[in-house]
Amino acid sequence: MQSIDPSAFRLTVAPMMDWTDRHCRYFHRLLSPHARLYTEMVTSAALVRGNQIRLLEHSHEEHPVALQLGGSDPVELAKAAVMGAEAGYDEINLNVGCPSDRVQSGKFGACLMREPALVGECVRAMAGVVDIPVTVKCRIGVDDQDEYADLQRFTTTMIEAGVGILVVHARKAWLEGLSPKENREIPPLDYERVYRLKREFPELTVVINGGITTVEAVREHLGQVDGVMIGRAAYHDPFVLAKLEADLYGTPLPERGEVLERMRIYIEAELARGGQLKHITRHILGLYQGEPGARGFRRQLSEGAHLPGADWGLIEAAMAPLRQAA
Repeated sequence: MQSIDPSAFRLTVAPMMDWTDRHCRYFHRLLSPHARLYTEMVTSAALVRGNQIRLLEHSHEEHPVALQLGGSDPVELAKAAVMGAEAGYDEINLNVGCPSDRVQSGKFGACLMREPALVGECVRAMAGVVDIPVTVKCRIGVDDQDEYADLQRFTTTMIEAGVGILVVHARKAWLEGLSPKENREIPPLDYERVYRLKREFPELTVVINGGITTVEAVREHLGQVDGVMIGRAAYHDPFVLAKLEADLYGTPLPERGEVLERMRIYIEAELARGGQLKHITRHILGLYQGEPGARGFRRQLSEGAHLPGADWGLIEAAMAPLRQAA
């Protein structure tokens, strides 16, 4: 098993398709200097066969940052892992949890929980060619695999393959009859099953994921497992990351406006290289969630960021009423 410092996984932000791109990760890093960040899932085929190296682009400020891969071919995944390591990522994570039709048709994601031996082969292949941790993100079960024993067997196979960190989404994946959106609510979360896993495999670093939205909930989970992975809450209410940073690491809580000011250099650099403001501002719409003036902030950015010539001035204008209200 890989030698890993469990504290490095105490607070992590989930890989989320179409959301945790490099702009989002840069923003999240400003909110939490310590959180471990994850890319959107990148398929091994896109890197190895499609040669889409652009998918590996990230900034130095994002570290520690992990590359999440999707695939089921050990040889191809090993090649993709090497590419990720050479690009500078701190970890390679294998997706064994996504329930979407797209990943099922490609024989990766949650459907791989039915084939733990194959997942073990994939992990061994990747770990054999890179010096950074190879980790797995999975579910507590899939379809008719609804017994703790199934998760137990899967975990044993992962440990035998050399996995030292397992991220477990505490909701079973239904691959038939439910959409990915429905699968975020159905069936119910079962945190106790993840806690039990940690008790029975104390040598394994266990990170829990699924439905965790508050500082209080994170504290509670950390009494049972090694780490917590925040997903949709970190995107829709990103300032929760700053609150968690302050609570877990003692970092002073910043003002929301300060965080945006620190984004300015990044935004202006991206615009100078031909980027569009809308690709960045979509990730910061929730920064003032729950605060007076939040709706106006979101509206101004949503309506103006796609217009030709949109720049930092739009963000300044959106912030102005919030500053006056402060």
